[in-house]
Amino acid sequence: MQVYHGKSVFGGIAIGKISVFSKKEHKIIRVKVADTDAELARFEAAKQTALTQLAALYDKACREVGEANAAIFEVHQMMLEDDDFTDSVNNIITTQQVNAEYAVGVTADNFANMFSAMDDEYMRGRAADVKDISERLISILKGSKEGQVNADEPVIVIAEDLAPSETVQMDKDKILSFVTVHGSVNSHTAILARTMSIPALVDTGLPLTADLDGKEAIVDGFDGVIYIEPDEETVDRLSKRKREEDEKKELLLTLKGKEDVTLDGQHIMLYANIGSTSDLAMVLKNDASGIGLFRSEFIYLGSDDFPSENEQFQIYKSVAETMAGKRVIIRTLDIGADKKVDYFNLDAEENPALGYRAIRICLSQPEIFKTQLRAILRAGVYGNIAVMYPMITSVNEVRRIKKIMQEVKAELKEQGIAYADVLEGIMIETPAAVMVSDELAKEVDFFSIGTNDLTQYTLAIDRQNPKLDDFYDPHHPAVLKMIRMTVENAHKAGIWAGICGELGADTSLTEEFIKMGVDELSVSPGRVLPIRKIIRETSLEKK
Repeated sequence: MQVYHGKSVFGGIAIGKISVFSKKEHKIIRVKVADTDAELARFEAAKQTALTQLAALYDKACREVGEANAAIFEVHQMMLEDDDFTDSVNNIITTQQVNAEYAVGVTADNFANMFSAMDDEYMRGRAADVKDISERLISILKGSKEGQVNADEPVIVIAEDLAPSETVQMDKDKILSFVTVHGSVNSHTAILARTMSIPALVDTGLPLTADLDGKEAIVDGFDGVIYIEPDEETVDRLSKRKREEDEKKELLLTLKGKEDVTLDGQHIMLYANIGSTSDLAMVLKNDASGIGLFRSEFIYLGSDDFPSENEQFQIYKSVAETMAGKRVIIRTLDIGADKKVDYFNLDAEENPALGYRAIRICLSQPEIFKTQLRAILRAGVYGNIAVMYPMITSVNEVRRIKKIMQEVKAELKEQGIAYADVLEGIMIETPAAVMVSDELAKEVDFFSIGTNDLTQYTLAIDRQNPKLDDFYDPHHPAVLKMIRMTVENAHKAGIWAGICGELGADTSLTEEFIKMGVDELSVSPGRVLPIRKIIRETSLEKK
């Protein structure tokens, strides 16, 4: 039995087989082949396998994000079946007597360069599609399982580290747990694990070797330990603890359908945080009263190019319809810092958390911002949608946003496109926003406190740096005083204030937040019922 200790991201016990996740880094070597017919057959077989995979991905995407967003997989299928592409690969194999991997790589480069040079924007966008399908073909030809979780049953995913763009594209139904060699408990990958309510560890330092793949393991998310090939005593002990935890969850299910109200009658809005439409099942399962944070940047992270207005509209509309009148708060694009998207072409920064990110990108590139706002306003017709803006530091920023919003509404009205007037709020996640929250409250409909960044900026600690995890204290008196000040200033102006950061799910603070006057708590779906239990047992009269 091998035992490794890490930092716990989410509690719970996961028991299953390991799947080692490695990055896609295909090194293509030109190999001379004698039997070109056999190589042509290899390519054809790989192509058919790829087509089957893409068809399955299309069906899955249709279920999770709708037909508009699934269409990319249809495009990839058509490109794979394109005669020009196929003829080029076959010709290179035959005339140069080389391996299929090399022929696919050369063809992909040639076609990508051709598309990139075209004047038409749509056709230029096809360059990324060519690279995508070539990567898929080369992976199949190499017999590689890199860059994806390939398993017939749910597994424990072990990786060096995981970027948000990698985790968001995984098949969440096949993941029992995340375990990373490096990483921070405050990373967005960690946040995703909490959203999925699965045990997760980071910074374990375990040696990532190929022979780990398929081995039995147990992840103890409570004590921050992973056991590889556990002995019988460990299996018995942790299996018993898992059964006990499962029983507690069953008891919490009796709270479904109950009101989120204290013993004194104080009602709390208890919402859920999500990153994509695939999280909606967990929201409904855990009976959240709404969605307090829809991280729209994951739409961008999961795309090879800027998502169009219609693509975004279909996603927001789907969420609004699914929530059936319950409030859905969409946070506008929050790209930057640790959330990198290649096609934004953002410059490297020494201090990205303090740099060009979130609302700063939107105000600097208003056409990107307007596309998203148009999609949100249009989707508002189909449900109870609100919008909130991240990384606000001044009243002037809010007024610039409101001016852009009015321009978007005027454009939609002029074009005869139906839209809804939605509530507009801001995230309070900078000390500057806290200090002028009395003025900001006069400009917006609500506040949502992002405690992750607020803690980072207040304590001058990079929350992505694992060396600083011991110094990162979200319970710091300065952080709690800032939350209290924000809530008080909101109420003076007649608006409500909530918490959508990870601190909102901290059950040791739930009662204190309620007594501060926090109106809303938005948490990972799996934390809704435990928080509801505390709300219903809290009395504001008790000191």
